[in-house]
Amino acid sequence: MPATHNQSNQALPPLPFALTTVWLANTGSLLLPISNLTNLLAQNRLGGISPIAFAGLTAAPALVAVVVPMAMVAIVFRKDLGKRYSSVPVQRMRVAGTSGAVASVDRVLLGTSALVLAALLPALVVGVPVWLPSSIAALVLAVVFFVRRQSVLRMTLIPWSLLLFSGGLFLAMEALQNLGLPVLLTALAGAGNAPRDLFRLAGTSLVGSNLTNNLPAYLALEPVADSTPRLLAVLIGANVGPLVTPWASLATLLWHSRLEKMNVLIPWRGYALFGLVLAPVTVGLSVLTMILVTA
Repeated sequence: MPATHNQSNQALPPLPFALTTVWLANTGSLLLPISNLTNLLAQNRLGGISPIAFAGLTAAPALVAVVVPMAMVAIVFRKDLGKRYSSVPVQRMRVAGTSGAVASVDRVLLGTSALVLAALLPALVVGVPVWLPSSIAALVLAVVFFVRRQSVLRMTLIPWSLLLFSGGLFLAMEALQNLGLPVLLTALAGAGNAPRDLFRLAGTSLVGSNLTNNLPAYLALEPVADSTPRLLAVLIGANVGPLVTPWASLATLLWHSRLEKMNVLIPWRGYALFGLVLAPVTVGLSVLTMILVTA
C-alpha cells in the first residue's frame, strides 16, 4: 500500500507512522471511560463505576490491543524503520493547510499546550463530569492561541463534513433499528459467558462497527451484553475492531482528513487490506486475554 507525499525530498516514509497513529487511536481507546464514547456508555451500564475501576477491568486486553498493532508495524515495516533518516529543522516548519506558509515554532504555545494536556489527563479520571475539565482546557487553549497565534483560529478547524456524515450514520442506524436490526444482532451475538460465546459477541461487534460505525454498533449490541464479560467483549469489538472501513470510527475519518491536508495520500483499499488482517487478530487476542484474566 504505497503512500505518497507532494514533497520529493521527503526522507521519512509516512506510511508506518500514519498507520501507527490511526491504529493506536482506535485500539488504544479501550482503557479509560473518556477514551471513547462507547466506554462512557459502558461505564454507566456498569453502575457508574470509577474510572480507576473501569481501567482495572480493561487494562489487560487494552495492553494487548496496543502491543499487537505495534508488533505488526515493526514486522511489516522493519526495513523502513531500521534505516537512518535526515533530521528536520524544528525552528521553522511548514504549516499544513496554509498553502505552504512557514511559521516559527512557538515554544510558549507548545509549553502551555503541554501543561494543559498534563493537567487535563488526571482531571478526566478523578470522577468529575468529563465536560467540566475538558471545557476549561478548551477555553484556556483558545485564549492562548488567540494571544499567540490568532490566525489558526478558524471555523474550518471544525470538521463540518465529518459531523454531517456521522449524523447521517446515526439516522441510518435508527432506521435499521426500527427495521429489526437488534433482533438480527441478538441472533448473531448469541448468549452466554463461555469463551466461544464471548468470541462470537466480540466478532459481531467488530463486524457491526465496520459495517456501520462503532458507536451505533455498540448501542445495538448493548442490550445483549447482560454481564460484565459480555459487555467487555462488545467494547473490545467496538474499540479495537474498527480498523477496516473508513467510517468505522470518527478517529479514522479525522485521521484521513488531516493526512489530506498534509498532502499524504493513503488509499482506502490498502488500509482495508491491512485492517482485515489486524482487526480479527487484535480483537481475538484481546478477548482471549480478558478471558484468561477474569477466569
